[in-house]
Amino acid sequence: MRKLSLLILGAAIGAGSATMVSQTSLLSGMSAIAASADTYRQLSLFGDVFEKVRTDYVEKPEEAKLVEAAINGMLTSLDPHSSFMDAKSFRDMQVQTRGEFGGLGIEVTMEEGLVKVVTPIDETPASRAGVMANDIITHINDEPVQGLNLNQAVDKMRGPVNSSVTLKIQRKEAKDPVVVKLTRETIKVRPVRARAEGDIGVLRVTQFNEQTYEALRAGIDKLTSDIGADKVAGFVIDLRNNPGGLLDQAIMVSDAFLDRGEIVSTRSRNAEDTQRFSAKVGDLAKGKPLVVLVNGGSASASEIVAGALQDHKRATVLGTRSFGKGSVQTIIPLGGNGAVRLTTARYYTPAGRSIQAKGIDPDVEVLQDIPEELKGKDETKGEAGLRGHLQNGGEKEERGGSSAYIPTDAAKDKQLIAAYDLLHGVRKGAANTTTAPNPN
Repeated sequence: MRKLSLLILGAAIGAGSATMVSQTSLLSGMSAIAASADTYRQLSLFGDVFEKVRTDYVEKPEEAKLVEAAINGMLTSLDPHSSFMDAKSFRDMQVQTRGEFGGLGIEVTMEEGLVKVVTPIDETPASRAGVMANDIITHINDEPVQGLNLNQAVDKMRGPVNSSVTLKIQRKEAKDPVVVKLTRETIKVRPVRARAEGDIGVLRVTQFNEQTYEALRAGIDKLTSDIGADKVAGFVIDLRNNPGGLLDQAIMVSDAFLDRGEIVSTRSRNAEDTQRFSAKVGDLAKGKPLVVLVNGGSASASEIVAGALQDHKRATVLGTRSFGKGSVQTIIPLGGNGAVRLTTARYYTPAGRSIQAKGIDPDVEVLQDIPEELKGKDETKGEAGLRGHLQNGGEKEERGGSSAYIPTDAAKDKQLIAAYDLLHGVRKGAANTTTAPNPN
């Protein structure tokens, strides 16, 4: 009898448990339905407001622009790096990441409302036509540049391959304007500039586009050949003011100097979506010492490279603290209607560090001598200074940016000089040079 009672009790408990699960499922379903209903109410509210603006605003608005602004508002409320790109912006982004376009082959900047040539790229229409550094472009196809912003001026100079464009140039030593007619060609952006400084190879990496790894590999090969494989003292990888770019290129550049181990991991909202990227055997630098230069303008992909080489103790990171953008954006095309850039994950260095809103601390901090007129203006806000930035993800400490100033005269570039000294085995003690611990 006692045994039977126990069996009945067990059955009763089982039934009770089943009933509780059923009630929980019901409550969960009801909650989901309520949430869905609330979402539809909000969307209905949006429709009501849109209709009022469309019909009653003092001037007839462009409806497409209203919708685009609403989408942008939704995305920018998430974090500073999520955004909507219309079809043109999406095409421009693709051109930037591909690293090639139909154009003239000149690097330009804006100065006093006019476009100034920084340098013509070798073996391009601009260099063959005699366009020179410091030339001022005043007209493009007889249209004055005054009043255009830099992007608008660049758009006018770019175009289909084999099409032509006429530039009117103001040159200091020339009395009359110089007029040149150029035919556009396929121009490849140089994401890596390689030069030898005695027995040291310097690789200036300006962005991470589809060409970066191959350009880096070619640069190392050339420097090794020019200097002599047995004479190379080491390499400087200059990532200062490099805003980042493609994740796969950052992984490949890191892998170029590592034989094994994790390079970076990305972790999204769902644990099962975590990805880990590891190095393959092969070091392009053949084990030669490396110094990686960073500053307050080194962000995202630059920080992945610096963090990976620092954690593996493959390089000494030198300069000032990096920007602190430790998030990954995924580009989601929307047919022919542009694309969404959405923050989908945080990335972590091999040692498990999230540098989001913190940055990479250099192993050796070296501060530049800032010109009087630039003091207080040389520092970036850093990721932590951006309104609505993504939180670090567990760690409370956040830090702003640091100095992003680089002297135009290499002889005054204290960070570059310190890198040369480090590769030559010289450690100069100075008031503005400190050694930070290498995190594990």
